[in-house]
Amino acid sequence: MINYKLVAAAKRTPAAVIGDGKSTIQELIDIVNSDPRRGYGHEKVLTSIKVDETTLGILEEKNLTLDSVIESGVTVYLKSTANLSTGGTATDITDLVHPYNISMAERIAKIVGLDICGIDIMAPDLTSPINENGGAILEVNAAPGFRMHIAPTEGLPRNVAEPVIDMLFPPGTSARIPIIAVTGTNGKTTTTRLLAHIVKTMGYKVGFTTTDGIYIQNRLLQSGDCTGPQSAEFVLKDPTVNFAVLETARGGILRAGLGFHTCDMAIVTNLAADHLGLKDINTLEDMARVKGVVPASVRPGGYAILNADDDHVFSMKSEIQCKLALFSLDANNPRIIKHCNAGGFAAIVEEGYVTICKGNWKIRVDKVINIPLTFSGKAVFNIYNILPAVLAGFIQGFKIEDMRLALETFIPSPTQTPGRMNMFQFKNFQVMVDYAHNTAGFMAISRFLEKVEAKPKVGIIAGVGDRRDEDIVALGKVAAQMFDQIIIRQDKNLRGRSEDEIINLMLDGIKTIDSNKLVKVIPTESEAIDYAMKNAKKGSFIVICSDVVPNALEQVMKFKEEEDSFQLQPSDIQTTNGE
Repeated sequence: MINYKLVAAAKRTPAAVIGDGKSTIQELIDIVNSDPRRGYGHEKVLTSIKVDETTLGILEEKNLTLDSVIESGVTVYLKSTANLSTGGTATDITDLVHPYNISMAERIAKIVGLDICGIDIMAPDLTSPINENGGAILEVNAAPGFRMHIAPTEGLPRNVAEPVIDMLFPPGTSARIPIIAVTGTNGKTTTTRLLAHIVKTMGYKVGFTTTDGIYIQNRLLQSGDCTGPQSAEFVLKDPTVNFAVLETARGGILRAGLGFHTCDMAIVTNLAADHLGLKDINTLEDMARVKGVVPASVRPGGYAILNADDDHVFSMKSEIQCKLALFSLDANNPRIIKHCNAGGFAAIVEEGYVTICKGNWKIRVDKVINIPLTFSGKAVFNIYNILPAVLAGFIQGFKIEDMRLALETFIPSPTQTPGRMNMFQFKNFQVMVDYAHNTAGFMAISRFLEKVEAKPKVGIIAGVGDRRDEDIVALGKVAAQMFDQIIIRQDKNLRGRSEDEIINLMLDGIKTIDSNKLVKVIPTESEAIDYAMKNAKKGSFIVICSDVVPNALEQVMKFKEEEDSFQLQPSDIQTTNGE
């Protein structure tokens, strides 16, 4: 029974030999076993007959031995069951089953609740109703064997596998789940998380990969940097997932590719000078070729969603074999105007709204200031993460009102966006934890800090050991411009450099901008955080650019819990006196 319908029926006969009047039972068994269709176990369509205690016992009951000669035409059964695995045979009788028996089988499958099952029946035959011929139901199997039907000993073979596949993947429907891949230099994780949140809001069982770990329906199943092909395969193999959003980073692409053959959409957030000088990737053009593998992997009917404000990202359109969609903060970007005039899709910011452009039509999704991820419009770089996520949802067919709900319920927090602008308000100062680790990331935070009224602005920063000298120096320069006070710490992994070497390069960059900048070196991240918070001045804003985000968040939240200690007072309990 497949999908509660009868697809095949077979009569099984126990292992037996038929006498010829001259051969012994053992010789007859040997003749049967010489059939090329028989083999050991399930290696062939039939199984060889093995003489065992059951066989010898049956023969003994009939006063026979293996040396006995059977009269011509007489059948001697050698097993007490008709299993193919013990040498039995199968004869197809699908076309002979009585309508009553078919109806009965369908009711049994429904009652038991198995869309794939085998029903074992003991009866003289199935050409008449079994309630009339003395037949009986023996059992219902949840994992029936197909061999007796695909290759019966006698009768017409039945393709019982096809209706199983048709049930699981109905003809005309896709057997693949939607895949959206996200790449770029900065903003990948936030874009991935936001898009996964939108997809989940639409009712999908979403699996997504990030630099923080692998998540299935927001449940962290594996922690660490999970942006490579093995992590993608982890999500795509999960049987509960029906939509995948995959952060796809440079390292995984260079090591082992993507982890999928094609995707339905690819988002490229931006391209900046990071990881240059590693693995023969020396220029932004080199990096663009690596990241460009992702949009180039989109299936022909899918979409590559590219940043029209970034020249290197926009140039990737020449390598794609799919449709193109663009996003930009500039509603007057010539690339956007030209693309939309040609009937294309785009996402822009216009008159304070996140707006979808469909040709010459414009659909306003939500006000920028209403979207928590923008921090009332101060975090402009997060708008760059919102635009492609919304555009991907629109192309996927999600309703605008549903996406608006998703945008307004995606609250930046240690749980929702760990290490991405996690804000903590203390009594006398504020703290922000962020994963920023390159010049572009620092500059994005700098633009945010310009809109924050706080003083002094304190930065806990570090150089990354596997970057070029000029990259580490540049990080120091940007830090000197954005912070009033700087604490230099060290990453847990120095990545090939000495501690002093990284610190000196950072100091070179800082002193180039301001030789009098107040700088303190505290190599251990936890000690640096502890020092900054215990010595924080009233009205200050501390930015922790963390290497190990979970540890930094735990440390800050412990401070927060100590400051906001809660205790229930007796006067808080409302009681009645019975009056």
